[in-house]
Amino acid sequence: MLRNMDDSFDIYEIKARQVLDSRGNPTVEAEVLTAGGGYGHTIVPSGASTGTFEAVELRDKKEKYGGKSVLNAVSNVNDIIAQELIGEDARNQRLIDQIMLNLDGTENKGNLGANAILAVSLAVAKAAADTASLPLYKYIGGSNAYVMPAPMMNVLNGGQHAGNALDFQEFMIMPVGADSFAEAVRMCSETYQSLKKVVAEKYGKDAVNVGDEGGFAPPVKTIDEALAVLLEGVKKAGYEDEIVFTIDSAASEFYDEKSGSYMIAGEKVSTDKLIDIYKEMVEQYPIVSIEDPLFEEDFEGFKTATKELKGIQIVGDDLFVTNTKRLKKGIEMGAANSLLLKVNQIGTLSESIDAANMAFRNGYSLVVSHRSGESEDSTIADLAVALNAGQIKTGAPARGERTAKYNQLMRIEEELQISKYAGKDFKIPF
Repeated sequence: MLRNMDDSFDIYEIKARQVLDSRGNPTVEAEVLTAGGGYGHTIVPSGASTGTFEAVELRDKKEKYGGKSVLNAVSNVNDIIAQELIGEDARNQRLIDQIMLNLDGTENKGNLGANAILAVSLAVAKAAADTASLPLYKYIGGSNAYVMPAPMMNVLNGGQHAGNALDFQEFMIMPVGADSFAEAVRMCSETYQSLKKVVAEKYGKDAVNVGDEGGFAPPVKTIDEALAVLLEGVKKAGYEDEIVFTIDSAASEFYDEKSGSYMIAGEKVSTDKLIDIYKEMVEQYPIVSIEDPLFEEDFEGFKTATKELKGIQIVGDDLFVTNTKRLKKGIEMGAANSLLLKVNQIGTLSESIDAANMAFRNGYSLVVSHRSGESEDSTIADLAVALNAGQIKTGAPARGERTAKYNQLMRIEEELQISKYAGKDFKIPF
């Protein structure tokens, strides 16, 4: 029960533990309790295809869990962070985040671990929201006229998310003909089921096994084959004119630094040739967005791709890693025109919001994103609405750790009653 006292928002207790993510690997969960009875808890996600410049995910590197246990990160929360934050006002998010950054003392959060810091950062915000009797999206977003994000649903997997020969990592669908988020989910779900039948007919029942993010991982060998299968699934669902495609190439995963080339279907391909491949793709298929089309350090290549792929959203993930310093460089160069926001890439809520605001101020669009190793935690659903991001990618309409986010967004839309769906007649805002 909320106490009518000035100290009701004071942090009373912080506790962390080791739990499992959707891949069965350990991750950090943190709980925060305020003096007024407010409660918040967060489970930190983990990526598979991770950018070199991401904040450090602290792992024990000992025998348990194949070296992936996070007991040191948990200990850092319970023995170090908690001692410093008890008694602080949970509403002072930026101060709390800065205290943790100072405690860590490194650029990449390598001492305490970004997984330890982020777990507390998000749990504090949720505890403050609960103390104020506000849903998280309203606590963070204030009195905005909220926009419901368009979902990018990963329905075909390749790269690090699957065991097939497909080089590109994610083939996603985004409904632009829906009138609401709930309708967008329905369209995607129906398309997912249609695609399942197409995959089973073409490659056999074994091929409908899914990758880390719930998308199917059939034994397709080429990018064109994957796109053709995807298009057939959309057509059979009856949404050819209402669903568009988005791609996450995750190009750093198939880039050869020694030769400065990309390995596509077993062949070495130059930067210019790869951009030409993208041009051919967008001419042949309804692709509106390409994420990480090139190597994470190739700002010049991103600049060229952004110029040449006119009207296409070029999203920086490994390029920017939700880091304002790298985003600033991209903005100054004209590299990409959209930021992928992953809270665990940078490690605090405050820094994530700073990156989002920098993107918006400079005409970049924003895509809030999950990680391939997820949990039932649905925080990013609230964050996408709070920031009016307009786009969210959080996997296929399958597997509980993915549908948890979609279900939360449908709850939010119902609560708002009147809201705009950002995917309606989606236009690239540049």
